[in-house]
Amino acid sequence: MVIDLLTSHSSVRRYKDEPITRETVTELIRAGQHAASSHFVQACSVLYVTDTEKRGQLAELSKNRRQFYTGGAVLVFCMDYNRLSHAARLHGREIDYSVAENVLVGAIDVGLFAQNVAIAAESKGYGICYIGGVRNAIEEIAEVLELPKGVVPLFGMSIGVPNEANGVKPRLPVEAVLHENTYNEEKYDELLPAYDEIMMAYYAGRDSNQREATWTAEMADFLEKPHRLHIKGFLEKQGFLFN
Repeated sequence: MVIDLLTSHSSVRRYKDEPITRETVTELIRAGQHAASSHFVQACSVLYVTDTEKRGQLAELSKNRRQFYTGGAVLVFCMDYNRLSHAARLHGREIDYSVAENVLVGAIDVGLFAQNVAIAAESKGYGICYIGGVRNAIEEIAEVLELPKGVVPLFGMSIGVPNEANGVKPRLPVEAVLHENTYNEEKYDELLPAYDEIMMAYYAGRDSNQREATWTAEMADFLEKPHRLHIKGFLEKQGFLFN
């Protein structure tokens, strides 16, 4: 069942040395294209990185060496308004994609597209891992990939034959994310400590990388200080001004 596939997802970071064919990658991208798209703008492009030197550069810049070096296929998903600019010019017109709404539309399009690719890959027995580290050096990676104005790399994805079997991380209880009619924050005082206990048991009991940690403490550590402050400047350089 599809629901069983969705709820069995875990990130794969170790792959067997087995390449994925171009035909399979094309099939996965085609599946990605059938994701929903706001106003059908289809503001997503994917860079399929097959050049060994470029993969090496992305590995170092993103600080995700294992993913870029060992994945059977490596993709970089980009928000793309350059193609839409070309579409408008066919009619002698220019578009304004600088506003914050278009950043949201493009980012959502890319996320939906990529998740379709992920599910399609997992349905064929492959493993995947999203690579947010692309944003560690977003401008340098855009240069490596020769991305024009209007195109922004949001994240990568490695796909391959898994060489490991990871347990599924326990998610927040449904009650913590599902609200009925109004947003109820009072329930967090009870639900979050209970979830911390679940995560403590998960981290202590898994086969590798065991540690003593809770979800709330990790989130506090992660979000206490802002990250990747260079991204706003790059977005402005690419034409997204948040007007």
